[in-house]
Amino acid sequence: MSSTTAKGPGKTGGTEKAGGVGGPGGAETAGGGRPLRLDLAALQRPVPPGAPEPLPEPDRDTMRLEVVMGALSDPLRMRIVRTLLLESEAFDHTCGWFGLDRPKSSLTHHFRALREAGLIRQRQYGLERRSHVRVADLEARFPGLLGLVADWQE
Repeated sequence: MSSTTAKGPGKTGGTEKAGGVGGPGGAETAGGGRPLRLDLAALQRPVPPGAPEPLPEPDRDTMRLEVVMGALSDPLRMRIVRTLLLESEAFDHTCGWFGLDRPKSSLTHHFRALREAGLIRQRQYGLERRSHVRVADLEARFPGLLGLVADWQE
């Protein structure tokens, strides 16, 4: 597989942590495990005061399923979204939090692909960009998709 190290978040290969995608758009595991329920409300944290405006992204109504699925077709990008869903510790996270052993230019490409597809929202804080999943927009536009992402195993 890829050469990644688990620096910030824990391993993301199973259904270990599922604070949650349950609620109305929840999904169950497809691989014989127990149902994974994501609590969508718990995944949405309020925007902290003084947070910068988000970088350009598609509006909810213009997000296209084939573009979203194309962005998720890369295992590293799927892992990034899944990690944000299941292991977030704050409103948003820097690229370094993921502990990915990849060149900065490669990570920039992957995070940009996720943002341009509408999967994540990024904000520029000085020299760093921080990301979080657009839970409400994705669940409204593609109900159940985040449950499938959370249930994915490498």
